Amino acid sequence: MKILVTGGAGFIASHVIDAYISKGHEVIIIDDLSTGVKENINPLARFFEGSIADEEFVESVISSQKPEVLNHHAAHINVGKSVDDPKFDAAINILGTINLMQSLVKYKSLKKVIFASTGGAMYGNKPTPFNEEMMSAPLSPYGVSKRSAELYLGFYHAQYGIPFVALRYANVYGPRQNPNGEAGVVSIFSKKILERKQPVINGDGSQTRDYVFVEDVVEANVLALETSEVGVFNIGTSIETDVNSIFELVGNNFGADWKQVHGPSRAGEQITSSLSFKKAKQILNWQPKIKLEDGIKKTVEWFKSHQERI
Repeated sequence: MKILVTGGAGFIASHVIDAYISKGHEVIIIDDLSTGVKENINPLARFFEGSIADEEFVESVISSQKPEVLNHHAAHINVGKSVDDPKFDAAINILGTINLMQSLVKYKSLKKVIFASTGGAMYGNKPTPFNEEMMSAPLSPYGVSKRSAELYLGFYHAQYGIPFVALRYANVYGPRQNPNGEAGVVSIFSKKILERKQPVINGDGSQTRDYVFVEDVVEANVLALETSEVGVFNIGTSIETDVNSIFELVGNNFGADWKQVHGPSRAGEQITSSLSFKKAKQILNWQPKIKLEDGIKKTVEWFKSHQERI
């Protein structure tokens, strides 16, 4: 199949592309390189540099390539900035999605959409683990925009018969993760330790998250390509780990004895988050396989061997 992957120079999507190409699919990439890097791009993919917010650019790519599948990972993912500038967040995450879908509908090649959504920012402050039957209650414009995109995909499915699978990710970590943003404590801690700089833990570090390794997320994207099911699926482990424990695991893998230094808490940060993967297991035949300790070890080894990329 011919698959258009947006955000294909980024952390998660570049791994997905590698898997798709290994299975013989043809891949086209759209990425504006705002957070992704060219070094992540599989040389067998066709790359178009530009933003999904640019309507003319999107149409030029889709009209010439006519992809059969959209794997949509391009997004503004900075939760803090989404709070400060909701219009910018919406321009990328909502209007960008509409740009893609309008062009794909116009040129009539599209057979399926796989959408990278959010689990951690979708459900608000509810008992964990979160499941898909819970009412969405995002607490940030980022979460709102991801839910809005899901609803728009529901519209395109109802109106044009285009099936979609929305994968609501937990906290994804692994090789190639960008350590320069606000998300991804495994990569942020790894960069700081490599630079011999003291990492700072937000708040008291007792806040918990569900950490899922990127290889497991890739498998979910492969299974989503093969399924005939439509709807939203949590992609997580159902296991909560506090930030202090993540810091200790990362430090131990570097063989470094770093003390815990705590800074201010982030305003509005959720205290706890984890995702039930029961639906994904039943319907997609997906479940996480990589243990946290093993995933962090693999991630640290990648950071050690790619210091020039940091």
